[in-house]
Amino acid sequence: GLGLVGNFAVRYLLRPPSEAAELGAAGLLLAAFSASVCSLLAITVDRYLSLYNALTYHSERTLGFTCAMVLLMWLLCLGVGLLPLLGWNCLRDQSACSVLRPVTKDNAAVLAVTFLLLFALMMQLYLQICKIAFRHAQQIAVQHQFIATAQATSTRKGLSTLSLILGTFAVCWIPFAIYSLVADSSYPAVYTYCLALPATCNSLINPIIYAFRNPDIQKSLWLACCGCVPSALSSRPRTSSDV
Repeated sequence: GLGLVGNFAVRYLLRPPSEAAELGAAGLLLAAFSASVCSLLAITVDRYLSLYNALTYHSERTLGFTCAMVLLMWLLCLGVGLLPLLGWNCLRDQSACSVLRPVTKDNAAVLAVTFLLLFALMMQLYLQICKIAFRHAQQIAVQHQFIATAQATSTRKGLSTLSLILGTFAVCWIPFAIYSLVADSSYPAVYTYCLALPATCNSLINPIIYAFRNPDIQKSLWLACCGCVPSALSSRPRTSSDV
């Protein structure tokens, strides 16, 4: 969100913006968007591994390992943000500019296609998560002789959570990615900002989805805000829909 505001301020409040300011604002926006997408991908991969390697997950995913991966991810995103300063810009040839000025049309197309591939990877991982969770639910149901309605309720909740996560991500990001592929700098800049704003808001919506659907995050929020966890939440067993 700050990247989008900073980019808008440099382009429309500084008249004319200096070359360094314009490239820096574009780099900040690219780094912020990259970090948003990579964070969602990292969460997806982590969820998948927590189910696929359930027995060894907690011993392998230590705090140090997690911090190292987060740091590596942010360094990668900062590297993407440096691309405009390293030559991915159209300041010398305005006709080559994309809607993500000063990024060139070819480079914007590369970024958009990369995003669509990452989205396809996320969808594939979530489908695998769904299959593993449903298999676990069936095994638990057989072992504990759960009634069918309880398993069906858990399955429906898992499907609704999956649909919310992927649906929100697609609605917020795909229009902006496709627009970056088909449009160029001749299009009004207001179109770019109108489509970039939902992509920014996706980072605001996702924590709300997770907080309402995942009991582990609910417990963390209660501890952070109130210093305690309600007894009803602490005693609630995990189900396949909590992934």
